Amino acid sequence: MTQQDIARMTGVSQATVSLVLNGRSDADVKLSAETREKVLRAIAETGYVADPIARRLAARHNRIIGVFTYEPVFPSANSDFYHPFLVGIEQQAEVLGCDLLLMTSTPVVDGRRRIFHGDNRLRLADGSILLGRTIDRADLARLLAEEIPFVSIGRRDDAGGPVPYVGADYAAATAEIVRQAVAFGHDRLAYLGLGAGPESWADRGRGFREAVASAGVFGGHYATPVSGEPERGGEHVADDPAAGSGAHGDAAVVRDTAAVLDAALASGVTAVIAEEHADGVALFELARERGVALSVATLGEPTRAALPTAVEFTSLRIPRQAMGAQAVEVLTALIEGTPGERQRLLPCEVVPGETLSERGN
Repeated sequence: MTQQDIARMTGVSQATVSLVLNGRSDADVKLSAETREKVLRAIAETGYVADPIARRLAARHNRIIGVFTYEPVFPSANSDFYHPFLVGIEQQAEVLGCDLLLMTSTPVVDGRRRIFHGDNRLRLADGSILLGRTIDRADLARLLAEEIPFVSIGRRDDAGGPVPYVGADYAAATAEIVRQAVAFGHDRLAYLGLGAGPESWADRGRGFREAVASAGVFGGHYATPVSGEPERGGEHVADDPAAGSGAHGDAAVVRDTAAVLDAALASGVTAVIAEEHADGVALFELARERGVALSVATLGEPTRAALPTAVEFTSLRIPRQAMGAQAVEVLTALIEGTPGERQRLLPCEVVPGETLSERGN
């Protein structure tokens, strides 16, 4: 069934059918209520559906938004972490009258999905939202070079040009937690995590370093390797206390959470800010078992399973649903060529808890 068929059935022109389908009228074509009703009735009776590809050729977009995830999210251990992003994307797409196309057919190479491959389908959508802890810079550079509309959820460094993104302001939120710790009397703090690499980790690490430098307090660093399990029994890397807060490359290796705690206590650290929630839980629970007063704050929602605990942690609340929704807004503006901010950082909420307290408590 085509528009021409509908036109023949109703005795009107194909242009008239097109005007009715698009819910508008031209200045040169006056559509009577009777004509409009006749066309709509024929459409309903025949079950005609407009060809989205043909619509795209005519209107330059078909109101389909792609969602590309570098890691599987349906289902997975990370599903709870990714779920609010997807909810925000879906809700805003519904508000704007757009459909979502989840890109799941891309090949997995070295454990990660790849955007560009022999059967690439990215151009089926008007534009795409990219979701993942790390995003291949070569992919970003090619998307920019080929002028394929996209928005990253999460801040991304330039890749041959500015990358459109909606991210969380981890640096500012981490700095706020450092200031709270200093206000509680802590003058020897440590950062637990990589603090480098993917932009979300690098921003947290930068916020910590700048805040301790501004406060004039000690800032140590215990870094977890990317491939390690940071819970008890996992391998950690800690800075040599004698060397101060050096880079990961200057670090000495410690084998488990107990060794991280030992290193912190040996260097007089009384507050630890953990990049990953599970790391912070493991460290805090071990300190409690030993009867050691150690304050701990974590920098976001869990991305993997943590030890069970009944303690409310001082942490960050990442605006994940808002990030998803605003990513759709930015992408729509890119597709339609309307002006607007292409890079947004949304504030994180510092959630007070029981784990960051006065020094010695």
